[in-house]
Amino acid sequence: MPDPLLLDRLLLVSHLFQQDMAREYDGTPLSEARMAVLWTVHHAGPVTQQAIAESLALTPRTISAHVDALETSGHLRRTAHPGDRRAHLVALTPDGAALMERTVVRHADLSAQLRAAVAPADRDALERGLDAVAARLAELIADEAAGAAARSTR
Repeated sequence: MPDPLLLDRLLLVSHLFQQDMAREYDGTPLSEARMAVLWTVHHAGPVTQQAIAESLALTPRTISAHVDALETSGHLRRTAHPGDRRAHLVALTPDGAALMERTVVRHADLSAQLRAAVAPADRDALERGLDAVAARLAELIADEAAGAAARSTR
């Protein structure tokens, strides 16, 4: 049997992360998509739903549904935008901020555990390799999107 392809290994890691996240948030209103919204707000500070949608490459309608759910669960709040009467700013509530701070700590701990699983001499190369793989995948996705857009205008 041939060795697994790099892509197969990356898909396995992705699957394991998704299983871990599903376990972590089982029984809560949180999901991978809703956590992505929370991460965006956590890093950007109060931000419009449009900015969240653009950041996550999702439709405004999808973001609105996630923000509604996260507002109901007490993780986010909407406030009037000071410069645009049609827009709202989305911000973390104290509960949302506490969740994100706990998540930052958990991520740091898991990152340390995963890094420790790699031989010390290989750790820097692993990180450079992961950065290179992520950058190349982003390029391939952008190239495909540009090609699809060009084909659709023909």
